[in-house]
Amino acid sequence: MEKPRPLTQAAKALALAAVVLLVCVPFLVIVSTSLASTQEVVDNGGWVLWPSEPTLDAYRDIFDGGIVTHALGVSAGVTIVGTLLSLACTVTLAYALSRPGVFGGKPVLLLVLFTFLFPPGMIPSFLLVKELGLLDSYASLVLPVLVNVFNLVVLRGFFQSVPEELYEAARLDGAGDWRVLVSVVLPLSKAALAVVGLFYAVAYWNSWFYASLYLESDHWPLQQVLRTYVVSGAGLTDATTGEATVTAPQTVQMAVLVIATVPILLVYPFLQKYFTKGVLTGAIKS
Repeated sequence: MEKPRPLTQAAKALALAAVVLLVCVPFLVIVSTSLASTQEVVDNGGWVLWPSEPTLDAYRDIFDGGIVTHALGVSAGVTIVGTLLSLACTVTLAYALSRPGVFGGKPVLLLVLFTFLFPPGMIPSFLLVKELGLLDSYASLVLPVLVNVFNLVVLRGFFQSVPEELYEAARLDGAGDWRVLVSVVLPLSKAALAVVGLFYAVAYWNSWFYASLYLESDHWPLQQVLRTYVVSGAGLTDATTGEATVTAPQTVQMAVLVIATVPILLVYPFLQKYFTKGVLTGAIKS
């Protein structure tokens, strides 16, 4: 390929800079507003691009109240447990459906794909969770969405792409299905597992709809609390005294938004190399 012309390189640089600004400037405004003082937020009409006197009053009020701290623990627990359980169930089911000659494999695959094409509605899902006794239980945030059909299909296709000779060699060495899965398939599937695991983790972390249906307010995860503060404009109250905080609602909203966003930003760099490799592998194989 010939070297791009200077005008083309300049145009690409400008386009890239515009995209970076579109992504970074709103995030900078959010962080700056959360660090600004009450008076500065009021003087600037609710938004601050760069605080003149940064303060942690909004974050202090959030963690002193205890509501966001509890919600953060709920979201972290649901995300970790849900991601591990979903990965375990998805991997085992995808491996079983990827092997030829498995008894009932095709009917089960059709049944799984049927749920993807015709998902249940809100009322049937609520009635099912209620009949199972999962209302106001953290299990209601995990069990109804334990296996994602898209992630299952991705892993099944990846397992099918593993050379058949490796399966046969493991069989000749006396390995059973579990041994083949653990010792042969999973070590070759780190990139795919990282991608699917990241998809599950982000979905659990950002989930708020099921919490609004199945949980009482004292059991809400962080995203449902964030929705309450941002959409409804509610203020924080102290968990011990019940008194409202003095921090401006806008700073509280932005501070909760930062707290809800930072954990995913911290996790992504550790999975970036696997994520990129998994995406490229899927693109080449497709």
